[in-house]
Amino acid sequence: MRAGGREAFAGREGDRMPARAPTFFVGICGNIGVGKSAFARLLGEGTGWPVYYEPVAENPFLEAFYADMRRWAFHLQIYLLAERFKAQKRFVEQGQPFIQDRTIYEDGEIFARVLYERGAMEPREFDSFLALFREMVELLPFPGLLLHLRARPETLIRRIATRGRSCEKGVTAAYLEQLERAYLDWIASVRGRCPIVAIDTETIAFPPDRALIAEILREIDAARAAATARADAAATRPAADAGPAGLLALPADGKRAGGGGRTAGPARGGA
Repeated sequence: MRAGGREAFAGREGDRMPARAPTFFVGICGNIGVGKSAFARLLGEGTGWPVYYEPVAENPFLEAFYADMRRWAFHLQIYLLAERFKAQKRFVEQGQPFIQDRTIYEDGEIFARVLYERGAMEPREFDSFLALFREMVELLPFPGLLLHLRARPETLIRRIATRGRSCEKGVTAAYLEQLERAYLDWIASVRGRCPIVAIDTETIAFPPDRALIAEILREIDAARAAATARADAAATRPAADAGPAGLLALPADGKRAGGGGRTAGPARGGA
């Protein structure tokens, strides 16, 4: 695909996936400052699963990126792509469920794409990044559930200021608005891949209350049970019905059961 194309890529269903059921994990996605880490921590506590947090303090490119996006965008995106790939690969190899604070898909479908559209990445950089991104995501399972958090840019700006990372002082509402549009496009493109729980965080106090977390945990339990049932059903089918090399196959319509978007909690928002 040439730079600037809008085709979303979430990995081809069944490509190079292990013969056993893919590792179940929850991907928490959403804009800068929307509250992903707070939800990740509480869901990790509620499930007892490990949490992979987006690398911030140890990121060698973050401050330089915010100071000069054109100079450092490609370097930053390559670093984040590699770190998320390594973390997800490790969890998958261990066969343990986990919580992921921002998914690898957001690197390619949201941030790199928006940076290219803003002129911070050259066409050859964006094309090279997308080629590597696509090879990587083919090796990984898709999330078992996506938790999509949303808030207005004005709210995000206030939260970013409150958490006080000096490098983020230059984040603008226009940048956040562009990221949000890319999020909406991506979420629409992956409906049917897994359950999507959408939460409008505008009126949510942080940390999120226990009732909301409990409701999300019930959604996670249901999604994991459905994934297990599909894997068990696939294991009992003849190899010819399971796809190439006995890999897990989807129904004929390409959708997984329970894949429609839904909302959770008292503050509901569309995805």
